[in-house]
Amino acid sequence: MKIMDAALPEETIHLSVEQSPVWEWIVGIAGFTHGQLRHTFELDEEWARDAQAMPASLLDLLATIQETNLWYGLLLAQNELGARTVEEFSNRLADLSDERFYDVLLPYHSRAAEALREQAAQHPEDISWWSPYEELFEGHAYLDGYVQELYRHSRAQLSELFMAVLSAWQDWMSDKPYIAKWLQALDFEEKRHRGLDAANARKEIERVAGVDYAPEPAIWSVKLIPHVSYRPWLLTIRTADVKLFFYPVSEQQLLDREVPPNELIQGHKALGDGLRLNVLYHLHRGPASLQELSAHFNISKTTLHHQLALLKAAKFIQVEKGVYSARPEKLEAFSGQLSRYLGQD
Repeated sequence: MKIMDAALPEETIHLSVEQSPVWEWIVGIAGFTHGQLRHTFELDEEWARDAQAMPASLLDLLATIQETNLWYGLLLAQNELGARTVEEFSNRLADLSDERFYDVLLPYHSRAAEALREQAAQHPEDISWWSPYEELFEGHAYLDGYVQELYRHSRAQLSELFMAVLSAWQDWMSDKPYIAKWLQALDFEEKRHRGLDAANARKEIERVAGVDYAPEPAIWSVKLIPHVSYRPWLLTIRTADVKLFFYPVSEQQLLDREVPPNELIQGHKALGDGLRLNVLYHLHRGPASLQELSAHFNISKTTLHHQLALLKAAKFIQVEKGVYSARPEKLEAFSGQLSRYLGQD
């Protein structure tokens, strides 16, 4: 039997490392205004000090961002615009049509809901489209309120808020003595990962960002975005066709050799508590849910969640579908990091 192969060449996703000062400003704004997890960020203590010296106008803008969750819109907008400067961000944002403006800012829910999302984008003042789409995010940690804020504010109000907070945050960060080194490290990270092998995307993503990613339907582009401000977290966002991984740049690129890496400091802080060590010991012997851990240690879920967040921020544990488990490989790597810092490796 003869077979005629008329199939087109197999397509691969577009894979790239992308960075710019604009990305770093937005990620910093997102971290500063993340009330629930901010205590786990490496910059939390500095941000707390900064709040005493920041201009009142910037603090007001950041408070608005925190109340509305519009940091998410800044991330989605920059994904579309790819701006290298705040001025370029402003110009490209203004060039978007009204329909494209809302199409960019409305969060992706699912393929089944794409038609509804598109209708909402085309009718920004029609509650009959927005209300059912907003309901899809009911109960979500931040997208429920975010969708509502997009509807409540006009395009002009959203654009004005975006530009005001971006410009003010850039002005504040530009005076930091370390910012030049940050931006240099981010630029180096982008340059050293040029020419990623898209045919082996899964391995490349794990190598660069340290995350195991299985290809998803309809995702044709994956962007790996290095950051400093959101350390130690890896933030993940997706649109209808793009997956974004915001991963922490190696601290070794930011510090002099004799300065201890913050990962080492935070790791020892996470281990420097009897309860957290006990929790880690328990999880090292098997996964457990928050409910199970709460019952085992006779501690409220709220208190325990705080302790788990610190262990997770130090990368000693992970959580999947509500079940926590230890990460032995990270504990081993942490021990090796201490040996390297002390010059024993």
